[in-house]
Amino acid sequence: MEHNEKTLQLLRSWVQLSGILKNSRFTKELPYNEAIVMLMLYEKYQMDGQGIISVKEITASTRMLKSLVNRTLNSLEAKGLLERCQGEGDRRIGYVRCVEDRLGVFLQVHASSMEIAENISRIIGPEDTEAFIRIVNKLAQSGYHL
Repeated sequence: MEHNEKTLQLLRSWVQLSGILKNSRFTKELPYNEAIVMLMLYEKYQMDGQGIISVKEITASTRMLKSLVNRTLNSLEAKGLLERCQGEGDRRIGYVRCVEDRLGVFLQVHASSMEIAENISRIIGPEDTEAFIRIVNKLAQSGYHL
């Protein structure tokens, strides 16, 4: 199968970006999956003051395997960052929420991640930042599994 030069450039760029992100460690104090789940809970908490999300929603949003989500939730629960709870409606569905008193631990991780994102935005400028966001969202919404 023959590939054109743009496809090869895209692959090279992807590898470079992956290396930058891996070496930057967006989430230094928490493992990546834990930081992603906590970000979801925190954003929900900011919206409604409770931060309750179903395990099913976490699995769908993160595209992690169910078993990996469960391991991540167990680890966060052991660290006291989240707790399991009952949601409204179907009692068979598992829910979790952030532990308000322990949000400071996550907010430290979040602050360093935001600093990295701000630096990237400063380097590429506002126009390319908007384009990057649009492109990543387009890929995410396509449902394509990379």
